[in-house]
Amino acid sequence: MRRLAAVLVHHPVLDRQGAIVTTAITNLDLHDIARSAHTYGLTQLFVVHPVAAQRELALRVREHWTEGSGARRIPDRTPAMRGLEVLPTLDDAVRALGNDVELWTTSASKRPGAITHGAARERLATDGKPVLLVFGTGWGLAEAICARADAHLEPIPSLRADGYNHLSVRAAAAILFDRLCGAR
Repeated sequence: MRRLAAVLVHHPVLDRQGAIVTTAITNLDLHDIARSAHTYGLTQLFVVHPVAAQRELALRVREHWTEGSGARRIPDRTPAMRGLEVLPTLDDAVRALGNDVELWTTSASKRPGAITHGAARERLATDGKPVLLVFGTGWGLAEAICARADAHLEPIPSLRADGYNHLSVRAAAAILFDRLCGAR
């Protein structure tokens, strides 16, 4: 079984018009994705943001749940939040896993050659490099990140007749963690 970690990227990501932007860190993303990652056995959740003030905000949120009043009031969140690491770049997250990793990107849009969740699950069950599952904020990852990927995961399919597919990154992460690591 391969080591699996996730990274939530805030730059470079896209806005509605497809321009490269930097999005803000949100408290809900931090602890919801960290709790899902911990539940499904991911080794770490990295949050990537180039702006120091935003990284400091994320660190204060982590401290609240690992050492502060949040840890005393709801201690069940502490182990999950200890797995959260805040870094300036995606390259820093790759280095934190040991450099020799596979990047697997996620998207709500179809990409040519995307692998199914079942195929990704099978690949995770084999011996190999650690996998860093890359989630984007805003309207998705910039092409510069997608171009680096070793694999692109298929989108989570919509069950609606009109194809509507606009999950929050928190919901998408939880669904993908379950599809890749959950009980079968």
